[in-house]
Amino acid sequence: MATWLVDSPQQLTLDGDVGRLDVWLAHGRLRVIGTDGPGRVEVKKVGRKGITITLEDGVLSVRHPIKQGWRHWAGPFWWFLSGRGSFTADVIVAVPPTATASLTLISGDVVASGLRQGATVDVTSGSIAVMGLGGSVHTKTVSGSIEAMGVAGDLLMETVSGEISLAESSAERVHCRTISGAVTCDLDNPYAHDVRIDTTSGSITVRVPEDADLSVSLGATSGRVTSAFPEIQGVGLPGMHHASGRIGSGAGTLNAYAVSGSVALLASPAQERGAADEDASL
Repeated sequence: MATWLVDSPQQLTLDGDVGRLDVWLAHGRLRVIGTDGPGRVEVKKVGRKGITITLEDGVLSVRHPIKQGWRHWAGPFWWFLSGRGSFTADVIVAVPPTATASLTLISGDVVASGLRQGATVDVTSGSIAVMGLGGSVHTKTVSGSIEAMGVAGDLLMETVSGEISLAESSAERVHCRTISGAVTCDLDNPYAHDVRIDTTSGSITVRVPEDADLSVSLGATSGRVTSAFPEIQGVGLPGMHHASGRIGSGAGTLNAYAVSGSVALLASPAQERGAADEDASL
């Protein structure tokens, strides 16, 4: 096992294959890039306690040296007791596109791109941006926005307070959930078969290809429900606005619901099926 304790800005080039990336940082900024070549870690800024980097059996770990028992005893107050200056870092990590990743940041921003085999991103307070990811992708933040672009495979996006936006997506399964915040979802894949979006306070805007195959259910307790598809008809329900219907064969499902906010379904021009197949396979 190779181990480094990094307490000043520096760059490391790793001698060994990386199949999994495990990051746990208290505060700062994290950038993860899936790219060819050896694994690399660039520490641009680091606090007084430094960070520990290890590579063992294909697992690359980047962590702040905080004992699990201390965090459990102090609960959410450990951060204030320890001080932000001790546990902070600005880190860029490059790993092969085939590596999986588990990225955790208590306070700060995470950007991940080019990882094709799945990633989990968990932030307590801060924003998340993922680009060009594949496999199973799970993003979660308590307070902050989530942005996804060009994501394939299965995508789960969750936030308590913050906006969610998804663009140029070829994902087949998309789940978006927020308590307070708007959701904007742009789906390019006509074969998307499981799309679920809900928010308690905020608007929902969904755009799907004209040639999609979806059974659609749209609802809002307090807010308008509109659709660019004539097949999606409004249904009169007491105390609720609702529209449902079928686009194409209806093989997949699209469910969008807002408690307080509007729901809008838009149509995008149909693309050639060959191009859609190629995007969905990424």
